[in-house]
Amino acid sequence: MLRILRRLSFLLLSMLLLSSLAQAQSAGLGSGPGLDRQQCELLKQRVLQPGAPVGCSQLQVVRFSYIDFEQVRHDDGEIMVMAAVAPQVKALFDELLKRGFPLAQARLMEHYQGNDDASMADNNTSAFNDRPITGGKAISLHAYGLAIDINPLQNPYVLRNAQGEQIYSPPAGKDFGQRVASRVGSSEQVVELFAQHGFLIWGGDWKKPIDYQHFQVSRSMAERLAKLPLPQARQLFENSVVTYRSCRSGSGHSGKPNGRKVCAAAAD
Repeated sequence: MLRILRRLSFLLLSMLLLSSLAQAQSAGLGSGPGLDRQQCELLKQRVLQPGAPVGCSQLQVVRFSYIDFEQVRHDDGEIMVMAAVAPQVKALFDELLKRGFPLAQARLMEHYQGNDDASMADNNTSAFNDRPITGGKAISLHAYGLAIDINPLQNPYVLRNAQGEQIYSPPAGKDFGQRVASRVGSSEQVVELFAQHGFLIWGGDWKKPIDYQHFQVSRSMAERLAKLPLPQARQLFENSVVTYRSCRSGSGHSGKPNGRKVCAAAAD
């Protein structure tokens, strides 16, 4: 009987998820997956390099409304992600607006010529950027369109150098180095929300570096999604979301401190 109830719960979550995604698909996702010729050419000129893990046909611009730190509403938010996750990203940012969680701004990385430092200095929320990980050579999850950085000023990237000094990116983020979860715009407030929409990894959990602004999927998930045609990739991601939500709502993982990590491992 318990197994049947769990199965019914999983099916109900799947139906609710499909319904919400259908609504997201009808608003804020433009004409559909893939970039048009003009968008693609601009991306190639400013951000996208030869040999990138995904191309224009696998990317999608999500448009959304948000409020800023002065509680002013903006309807020009844009973020570029892998098309497979676009409906979930749209639903995620709609929920941020509903909760009144502020964003300083959200512009595509082409406005910064792909310069991550410039985007962070502008306190810009962003996703796709064809680049290696900060301070390394491995491909960043941003290059898949499967990592999102929010409010970099309030949620800085922190690295301790050889002298033991903490280096902040952006530098002005030093003022937010002492974390206060209740501070307006702090990523701590939305960690579970991002996980509920498939972004199971938060850079604030890392030890070195610490990346408070950063949310992503796992690298193994990114590689699987990048290899699949869009329908299968989207289904794989939605299955992961449903599995995570079902795990979190199930007995034993709802309120536990490590419940998010346990359920993230199950969903990956």
